[in-house]
Amino acid sequence: MRFLVLTLILLITGCQTDDFKVLNNQGQQSTQEVNNEMDKLNQALLTAARQGDKDLIAKLLADGADIDATDKDGRTSAMIAVHTNQLDIFKFLLEKGADINMRDNRSDNPLLYAGAEGMLDFVKVSVAAGADTSILNRFGGTALIPAADRGHVDVVEELLTTSDVNIDHVNNLGWTALLEAIILGDGGKEHQAIVQLLIQHGADIYLADSDGISPLEHAQNRGYKEMVEMLMKKSSESL
Repeated sequence: MRFLVLTLILLITGCQTDDFKVLNNQGQQSTQEVNNEMDKLNQALLTAARQGDKDLIAKLLADGADIDATDKDGRTSAMIAVHTNQLDIFKFLLEKGADINMRDNRSDNPLLYAGAEGMLDFVKVSVAAGADTSILNRFGGTALIPAADRGHVDVVEELLTTSDVNIDHVNNLGWTALLEAIILGDGGKEHQAIVQLLIQHGADIYLADSDGISPLEHAQNRGYKEMVEMLMKKSSESL
């Protein structure tokens, strides 16, 4: 009798286990199907962003596509819009709730990339959308620093006048925006204008690099007469 009871228990338990396995497999299959469908939607959204198809973007978002889905380079649709110079699509995606601060695989986001590339309109829109100016690029710098060293006068002025960017932030190289404008600049009109803007907006002219060399010393070493004069004038005013 006891043997019979044990046999029945084992049979019932075995059936329940098999049923559970079937249900579990069905659940996994269903989840995989949902994930595949979502991936298709997200990939279609990224493609639509590259193509600048606003109507299709809107439809895909309504169908459930993730507005912050990324491609193989870690770029969202908003970042793709910046790379492809599509300001209207960029604005549209931000209106739909795209994350303005997400960084890609190179640690760039819309503000960082646009600042470095001199894309003033994208910088303006990013700042207006509340982009976090404290987020750093792969060199540990703010959007201001590469804009300064590349001679993007209008971008530097925009960041200094409309955002809360830290003018004296020091990057991984030990350089501020002022130092980069001198060290990596060519001493020409654009970089002179940037040095002047930085001085006017309160950049610390005494903040030296990691080797203790000041902006004035760097300008003197390179023979950048106009920059030397600006820095010395500011220094004398501070006395």
